[in-house]
Amino acid sequence: MFDFLDLEEYDLFGAFWMTVQLTVVSGIGSLILGTILAAMRVSPVPVMRAFGTFYVHIVRNIPLTIVIAGCSQVLAIELRVTLGADIATDSLNFRMAVLGLVAYTSTFVCEAIRSGINTVPVGQAEAARALGLSFRQVLILVVLPQAFRSVIGPLTNVLIALTKNTTVAAAIGVAEAAYLMAEMIETEAQLIPIAILFACGFIILTLPTGLLLGRLAKRLAVKR
Repeated sequence: MFDFLDLEEYDLFGAFWMTVQLTVVSGIGSLILGTILAAMRVSPVPVMRAFGTFYVHIVRNIPLTIVIAGCSQVLAIELRVTLGADIATDSLNFRMAVLGLVAYTSTFVCEAIRSGINTVPVGQAEAARALGLSFRQVLILVVLPQAFRSVIGPLTNVLIALTKNTTVAAAIGVAEAAYLMAEMIETEAQLIPIAILFACGFIILTLPTGLLLGRLAKRLAVKR
């Protein structure tokens, strides 16, 4: 099917490697920020609860394209926020794409973790508080370990969605898979074969992730 496409002219591996980098870096950042947001949403401090709720409800309802474009156009170009990169470089576009993906994906991570926190019996937290532990200690030592075990499945879905959402980074010039696909379609004028090629590439990236983390979720599931 792809014999008439001169694939040697295109850096397919490099494009998908960029997708992998976006996924890994953004996934780690989203997990960290999402956990912080979840902690804020269950915090006994009203201001922190209000901020966490406001952030989640606002950001997750904004299209990802607008979030990433805003990071690029407003933060990088207008406000000169470079995150340590040079202006007008590929590394700047990469960092802005990661920032946008983290800001957006962390809201879904937050809700997944918060649902896991709600599955932890209240008595366990109360017992820990009776022993003199602070809210932070109860959350870190008692609640979050159990919450993470119960939400591996939902977090896997978020990770798979993140992998596919990296295609939006092409909008600000990050040379990932979707960026190369658009270039190939424009050059080769063969939509169906190229679309099938890149669809298979994303299946190769996401299917093993879903299967492996699905098995991990079953092994670490909290027995009730």
